[in-house]
Amino acid sequence: MSERLEPPIRYNNNDNNSEGKRKQKNKRSYSSEDKIIKSEKTFMSLRKSDVFVTGGFDVPFFALTITLLAIGLVMLFSASYPTSYFKYGNSYHYFIRQLIFGIIGVTVLLFISKINYKWFKVLVPVLLAITLFLLVTVLFYHTNVATEGGEKFKRYMKIPGTGLTFQPSDIAKFTLVVTLASYMSKNARRLRNFKEGIVYPAVIIGIFCVLILLEHHVSGTILVFVIGLIMMYAGGSAEGNNRILFIISVCIVAAAIFVVIKYPDVLPDYVNRKLEAWRNKDLDPRGVRWQNNNSLYAIGSGSFLGVGLGNSKQKYLYVSEPQNDFIFSIVCEELGFIGAIVIIALFAALIIRGFIIALRTTDRFASLIVIGIIAQVGVQVALNILVVTDTIPNTGIALPFFSYGGTALLMLLFEMGVILGISRKSNQKKV
Repeated sequence: MSERLEPPIRYNNNDNNSEGKRKQKNKRSYSSEDKIIKSEKTFMSLRKSDVFVTGGFDVPFFALTITLLAIGLVMLFSASYPTSYFKYGNSYHYFIRQLIFGIIGVTVLLFISKINYKWFKVLVPVLLAITLFLLVTVLFYHTNVATEGGEKFKRYMKIPGTGLTFQPSDIAKFTLVVTLASYMSKNARRLRNFKEGIVYPAVIIGIFCVLILLEHHVSGTILVFVIGLIMMYAGGSAEGNNRILFIISVCIVAAAIFVVIKYPDVLPDYVNRKLEAWRNKDLDPRGVRWQNNNSLYAIGSGSFLGVGLGNSKQKYLYVSEPQNDFIFSIVCEELGFIGAIVIIALFAALIIRGFIIALRTTDRFASLIVIGIIAQVGVQVALNILVVTDTIPNTGIALPFFSYGGTALLMLLFEMGVILGISRKSNQKKV
């Protein structure tokens, strides 16, 4: 007989009963999916259900992704073939490379959509270590790209033996999302405290921003900062007593941005010139204003219905980088106002569908991952269109699914696969 008799569960006036209830509750809430995060779960003892998930993913989100990818590839070819022929003697140079990465990316998307998303929580320390290593390494090992003023960009690393390059900041965006999602899901009840809710997330975001800024990658720094801010808000850092502090912090940042725009001398010369070109529309039309002016000419030429697919004139070496940051101006010229609105509507539908997946997901960690990735896409689209229309200074942010960049497209489709994998477990209603 036991030395100590435990009261039955039905007794409500005993402390031991409360402990028993907690144990039973924890036992009930512990699912087989969580086993992969226990330390005693070894690789050899993993079951198939621990690694892969079953069930259908969110078909509307997948359809929107493929639609945007298909339109993006068509517009990339249309916008890039004059520049491609001028630089490489081959009109298909940019298109073929992007198409290959697109095909590989869709394959990666379908594979990742089958992976149990809880593995990303397990792998956060590994992802964080690799990303920080790459962000530091690129400062010393990078391709030689410089502006006319001599400022060197340290954004791209060569992949040995391939001739390809990639930006560690593309990986950093995903790593930041997963890291913050993991931290906020583990400390959900303590995020109302100033230290856990404001200081620690801000330190994480700050480390990423500083390293990316050292690459002379201002646009990437802005993007990472905004993604982090959105995740802090969505995760609960602005709740309770932190609400006022969060609002004050955002106001301080906004005021700092205003001061910098008003007095840009504190910034690097290449950023200063872009700000001055944005403020003074008559400044050096054959130099620093060339790209912006020709982008506006292209948009204006498109009028309501556009000049027709393939009929752009501004892509013939007038708009700089028509296959990259300023591809949307060629879209507006060839497809007109109607075509541009349709593409914006497709992006809006993708973002809305992403938030629906996040809201229907019962796991806080998974929900925050979806919010972070969708925020990244939404912010990139908004900033790119604002730059192309000369609404904000030229920041050099690419348009998702459209702008040339194989490794960036591959990473984007990887992230879309993560969302689709989460949608398999979100118990969504039929649409």
